[in-house]
Amino acid sequence: LFHGENEGHKNQIIEEIILKNSKFKTIKYDESEILENYEEFLESLLNKSFFEEEKKIIIYRTTDKLVDLVEELIEKKIHDTTIIFVSEILQKKSKIRSLFEKEKGLICVPFYLDNNKTLSIIANNFFKLKKIRVSQAIINLLIDRSMGERKNLLIELNKIENFSKDKKTISYEEIFHLVKIAENYSASELVDNCLSKKINKTATILNENNYSHEDCILILRTLLHKCKRLLKIKKILLKNDDVEFAISEYKPPIFWKEKDTIKNQNICWSLNSIKNLIDEIYELEILIKKNTSGSLNILSDFILNKAN
Repeated sequence: LFHGENEGHKNQIIEEIILKNSKFKTIKYDESEILENYEEFLESLLNKSFFEEEKKIIIYRTTDKLVDLVEELIEKKIHDTTIIFVSEILQKKSKIRSLFEKEKGLICVPFYLDNNKTLSIIANNFFKLKKIRVSQAIINLLIDRSMGERKNLLIELNKIENFSKDKKTISYEEIFHLVKIAENYSASELVDNCLSKKINKTATILNENNYSHEDCILILRTLLHKCKRLLKIKKILLKNDDVEFAISEYKPPIFWKEKDTIKNQNICWSLNSIKNLIDEIYELEILIKKNTSGSLNILSDFILNKAN
């Protein structure tokens, strides 16, 4: 059972498992497909042909609805088949998580969000492996542009790998023009205007962009990233009441174009209000994931309320 927020890490491990066992057949399902064809799925595992090759099954969007399936598979002692159940965050009271944690022979792996330190290690290891010399400024740029998401960082590193064929060094300017902010500049602009309490500009961006459900998650993660950055700056200000100093102390370094925006956001939000906003963002993400069809309306109302 792979569960948690870190989609990039989960996908990375799953791909490594599949690649290392490429001779085995890999079949992917969504939980809804299993539930709709429960008996057929179970029968296909129980009645496997003697000559059929070993296989791996990956079931995405797993919830407690599949706990009966897991218990039945344990009882039937299915062999020669590895099943990976992939889920978002599962609370401790989750039945399927509890089963995987307690039952012998089952493996439960949580995937927590990366921090700047782990992302920096990933980036540095990549450049060492590729034998490409880069400055710390480039590493900082990549970490900042990844918005705290391993998935985004891996996308950017893949671009760099394709760009750097036969190159031993890469300049900061080359990297700067190559990478993007989480593949969507409007998300960053929307969040900046929201945190700056610019209600009219925020409303305009919302109206002019045709956001999808996936965009809603991106916007939330971008909002969370910038709120955490603002919170760290607020904490530095408690020790030294100089906003210029606080911004300069933040790591990775903040680009000069963003400094005025952050100064304005610092005025708009108190330490406690930004802490409360971070808590609300976590709750909102759960709500949006449970209400896919209404996610854009839920997010828009939240963004406009905070920008007002």
